[in-house]
Amino acid sequence: MFEPSLRATRWRRSLALATLALITLSCPPIHADEPGPKAVVQQTVQSVIEILDQRSDKTKLREPERAAIRAILKERFDFAEMTRRSIGRAWKGLDPRRRQEFTVLFTQLMEYTYGNRLSSYHGQKIEYDDAEFRHKRARVKSRVIDGDKITPVEYRLRRRGGGWRIYDVKIEGVSLINTFRRDFRSMIERRGIDGLYAALQEKVATLKAKSRD
Repeated sequence: MFEPSLRATRWRRSLALATLALITLSCPPIHADEPGPKAVVQQTVQSVIEILDQRSDKTKLREPERAAIRAILKERFDFAEMTRRSIGRAWKGLDPRRRQEFTVLFTQLMEYTYGNRLSSYHGQKIEYDDAEFRHKRARVKSRVIDGDKITPVEYRLRRRGGGWRIYDVKIEGVSLINTFRRDFRSMIERRGIDGLYAALQEKVATLKAKSRD
């Protein structure tokens, strides 16, 4: 007379164990000394802001400030993954040396394209949501509040060996990597992969010159 109740108890226990297993599989293990995705984003943004706040001339970035920001981004951004995603299918045809060359150039492009825009920072408030996980990837949504204007900024991260690294940023719903991929694909179709490399070299040189003005 007790068997149905016992079966029900076992079924509920099995269901609870299965649910726990699914939760465990869906969330990557976090080490006690490893910052989570939200902390990585907050620490990265705050470190850059501190450098910007300390400038004597708030209208531009000097080379020492660029070097300090470069060191922060190198630690927190996965530039190799960003380069691979931006180049797309053509990446498979590149040897390791060529991939490294493109990664170095892409990193410089990021630094001068978006680093130049950092000079306009003037104390905007930034709010962050908790991280959302999916397997070994995560996203952190934030909002840059400047008076009545609110700009949504979303960071995409993936977990690699030493911790969480940013591999894409969406500003007002527009993916940085998707934008680069469209531009790069168009260039590759017209001028080939070597033509893309030459165009990126030219772009970086122009941005460097502009930053010195």
